[in-house]
Amino acid sequence: MTQTTPPICIAALYQFMRFHDFAALREPLAKLCCGLKVKGTLLLAPEGINGTIAGTNEAIGEVLDHIRALPGCADLDVKFSRADTPPFQRMKVRLKREIVAMGEPDIDPLADVGHYVEPQDWNALISDPNTVIIDTRNDYEVAIGAFEGAIDPKTHTFREFPTWFRAERERLLAGPTPPKVAMYCTGGIRCEKSTAFLKSEGVKEVYHLKGGILKYLETVAPKDSLWRGECYVFDERVSVVHGLAPGTFDMCPDCGRPIGREVRTSPLHQTDLRCADCEAAR
Repeated sequence: MTQTTPPICIAALYQFMRFHDFAALREPLAKLCCGLKVKGTLLLAPEGINGTIAGTNEAIGEVLDHIRALPGCADLDVKFSRADTPPFQRMKVRLKREIVAMGEPDIDPLADVGHYVEPQDWNALISDPNTVIIDTRNDYEVAIGAFEGAIDPKTHTFREFPTWFRAERERLLAGPTPPKVAMYCTGGIRCEKSTAFLKSEGVKEVYHLKGGILKYLETVAPKDSLWRGECYVFDERVSVVHGLAPGTFDMCPDCGRPIGREVRTSPLHQTDLRCADCEAAR
């Protein structure tokens, strides 16, 4: 039986770049996306562009060509996946203070970041007993999947990460030999800032997974993988697995958090499918 390629192309992208007039970029980009029937969300800020969009191969290619033509965006970081149905309902191009909100205005990923580690080299790094592995994602993301041995900061938002690290620094870096610090996130963008932040705090050996979990799941075979579970994504697919195939989670309509099989099969959730917290709050 011949497998057909899912028709929807999904592109997760980001680029740190100092835009002098980022607001002027919004209207042409929004007009192009809407004209091509591309759906998703793109964020523009003085520090660059970030987002995920979906559409036909040709439409996504045209939008990416437009973004790559912007000053400093020729090397745009893009990760592709496929879907049978559109994972977004509309197109949004928003203006923000940051393309990933950390709340540390002096952190500049263009000035200094950690060492990039290719997905095929990641297993060796995190298997080193002198490596501290930190998941920079939020608690609900970590709950459905993580790398073996990773520390979960249990943050609700990325803005909490600096406070968490400063409070835990002494414990994390304890020992006669300073450990390597390896950090990862969904697509790589949060690690651009988290590794820059650790470097600014004086941590010397800082590493991060190039392309994030998505690139690892796309590149590394399941038999060789140290990833356990599924990877949360910010669209209607909810989660993906190896090969970036759609995962098994649904999305809570109230808070957007993932809902697993145990909720879907519970007799308490036969009509309205919500996460336990939202169900309890009703």
